[in-house]
Amino acid sequence: MERVFIIAFSAAIGVAGFVWFSRAIKGQALQDFVFSHQWLLHPNAICYWRAGAAIVGMVLYFALAWESLAIFIFTVAAIMDGIDGIVARQCKLGSTWGEWLDPMCDKLTYLPPLIFFAYRDIISVPMIWLLVLIELLGQFMARWVLGKLNISGAANNFGKIKAIICFALVIFCALLDANPGDINIGDEVLLACLILSAASLVFKFIPNRLYADILSGLNLACGLGSLYMTSQGRYASAVCLIIIGQLFDLFDGRMAEKHGGTCCGPYLDDIADFVSFGFAPAYMIILRGGALAWLFSLIFLVAVAYRLIRFVRVDKYRTDLPFGIFNGLPSPAGALLVLGCVLVSPALLPLWFLWLAAAIAAFLMVSHIQFAHFGRILLKKVPRPIFFSLAAAIIVILSFIFKTKSVGMFAALILVSVSIYMIYGRKWRDAVGDLDA
Repeated sequence: MERVFIIAFSAAIGVAGFVWFSRAIKGQALQDFVFSHQWLLHPNAICYWRAGAAIVGMVLYFALAWESLAIFIFTVAAIMDGIDGIVARQCKLGSTWGEWLDPMCDKLTYLPPLIFFAYRDIISVPMIWLLVLIELLGQFMARWVLGKLNISGAANNFGKIKAIICFALVIFCALLDANPGDINIGDEVLLACLILSAASLVFKFIPNRLYADILSGLNLACGLGSLYMTSQGRYASAVCLIIIGQLFDLFDGRMAEKHGGTCCGPYLDDIADFVSFGFAPAYMIILRGGALAWLFSLIFLVAVAYRLIRFVRVDKYRTDLPFGIFNGLPSPAGALLVLGCVLVSPALLPLWFLWLAAAIAAFLMVSHIQFAHFGRILLKKVPRPIFFSLAAAIIVILSFIFKTKSVGMFAALILVSVSIYMIYGRKWRDAVGDLDA
């Protein structure tokens, strides 16, 4: 319990400092202070201080057994990771060296303690060394090749989310080190770090205009994989694949707008959406929905198809719809509403609950009730550090759910998430309407 208090206290101090600094740096007074004290607050200097603090914390923890002080130093250093980027953007102090230095200092912060914890049998030794190998390939070989090709080696979103999860994994290992009887999800979280690290490395070499098509293709692969998992009766895994597909779908449109795409991109996106958010959930309804499963599965599938066709043929050309506003509930949200009920029916809830969810989702999708776009509107209102932290937290929560195999908790997370989106999406749409008026 003492270690939990130390972690919570350290996190509170770090977050408070981060929030204060991120607001204060917008003022001229702190910017002038940064320029006059660059040895302390230049983005590169912050990287050096942060990596040095983490190394001191590691020595205190593993060599001197001053665990509480070490946890405090590391936690604050990890949370303050985003400060260098904020200073670089606000004070225009970014540099090519800084692009290389920031991820390198991140690696020097979280990799050494993870290696030590691995040899304390808290996480897998082979997996941590595989992570070290991928990280070093990305840091040195990949960036050298990219430099020869005159391509920026700056960290992408995969790498940023991975870094936050690695920082959290160090804290979790410290907590588990003092409480070895607790549930150990270290290897599951470490696997997520490996996947994100590999994705970060691979996407550095892919032309930007192919990003959208690749993400749509991955979404389609998730939908097809979900159909296979459903046929094997592995519903939780099937639902998880659809959720992963939704994450790919969340960003393919934004990548197309930002970097362009190919002529096949829009068609691939529509096919992927129909398979992942229409056909795959409908197939689950058939297998889990009892006597009236075919009827409600057909209703849901027709609603998804109508929703996609209406968007492609009509809604995207409407001038009376504000930017980022959907006419009808987006099909990924409708799929989530059904998927959450699929997991708990008929084991925990009566079958009519699943039928009702499918009917409500179908009605909302074909209706003219408008919702704000999750990625283009709602996420943009979330500060980037908070977004990356939330993404990392969701991955850690999913790791815990799959470690404990708690289907009820998984379903509750899905239903709560889609309910929050529906409420907040409507609320934000109403706010946009007020502004237009």
